[in-house]
Amino acid sequence: MLATIEGIEILDHAEQIAAMIIDSEEAEYYRQCLYRLKHNKDTQAKIRSFVKMKEHYEDVQRFGKYHPDYKTVMKSVRELKREMDLDENVAEFRKAENDLQAILDEVSVLIGHSVSNQIKVPTGNPFFDNSSSCGGGCGSGGSCGCS
Repeated sequence: MLATIEGIEILDHAEQIAAMIIDSEEAEYYRQCLYRLKHNKDTQAKIRSFVKMKEHYEDVQRFGKYHPDYKTVMKSVRELKREMDLDENVAEFRKAENDLQAILDEVSVLIGHSVSNQIKVPTGNPFFDNSSSCGGGCGSGGSCGCS
């Protein structure tokens, strides 16, 4: 019975943390940026152009440099990607997405390390990953400082 009550309390605390993250300024900014990204016609046109060219790029990649349109498609896909990336709505959305992800990573690390410092929390962020101890098998020959 005690384990069940502890489990319920843990779930309650997890739901409270999730609610706090959902209600945070970063999450609200993320939702605003997502809305602007999805509802701006110019931004959506840039995204559609890039996606269409990317599909063509994937077809060309099957044949590599032997495809007759290889250079043209490679140049076009880079230009469209850059145009899309420089769009104000896309850039703001990516920043908001990274800010929200940083909060989620930090919470994951705090929860994991509150259980044990030996727990590895895959954050995808080198800042957080370096703070955890390396368990070996990194393939760097010990240059990362692990033993």
